[in-house]
Amino acid sequence: MNIGQAARRSGLSSKMIRYYEAIGLLQPATRSDSGYRTYQTEDLHRLAFIKRSRDLGFSLEEVGKLLTLWQDRERASADVKALAMQHIDELNKRIDELISLRDTLGELVAHCQGDDRPDCPILKDLANGSGCCDQG
Repeated sequence: MNIGQAARRSGLSSKMIRYYEAIGLLQPATRSDSGYRTYQTEDLHRLAFIKRSRDLGFSLEEVGKLLTLWQDRERASADVKALAMQHIDELNKRIDELISLRDTLGELVAHCQGDDRPDCPILKDLANGSGCCDQG
């Protein structure tokens, strides 16, 4: 199948498929006599694996490691589990950061009158930043 067909079947864009080839997550496609990329069923399986991994939030580097483990029939499932657990830890940190951001913004919104006056604690906080600059 050509890249357009592979894109439709995998749920990825043609651009992403070319990118995954360029960075080595996907083997370069074979080329037809006219120079068009052609993909096989195994390429679709690999693309589905990449897409699902990315949907779960794995970085491109982690996807590469997962692909290596997936192809290694001698690998220990403990290696896969360790990588997944590390990713869960990173997700939990990001969740904590997002909760903190939400709570901070919620506090600012709660203190904003939301009326016609120009005084706005949200903008005041943004202008004050993280204390990086002199207030003088």
